[in-house]
Amino acid sequence: MASDPCDVCGEAVPIGGGIAGIWSSDPEGTGGMTLEFTDGSEHFLCFSCIGALPEEPTAADVAELDDR
Repeated sequence: MASDPCDVCGEAVPIGGGIAGIWSSDPEGTGGMTLEFTDGSEHFLCFSCIGALPEEPTAADVAELDDR
């Protein structure tokens, strides 16, 4: 299974789907998502880091998490 690092915590986040998941009897889903903001920035975050964001997050909120 493929993975990408979370832009905040750096943990390897599994990316579901693809040919590797077809033959698995225990498929694993994606553990995060890319957030796109109105300033044009994109950040790939794990679900744990997404959960730490406020209700209406901005790119500045992601930067604040990164500073912790």
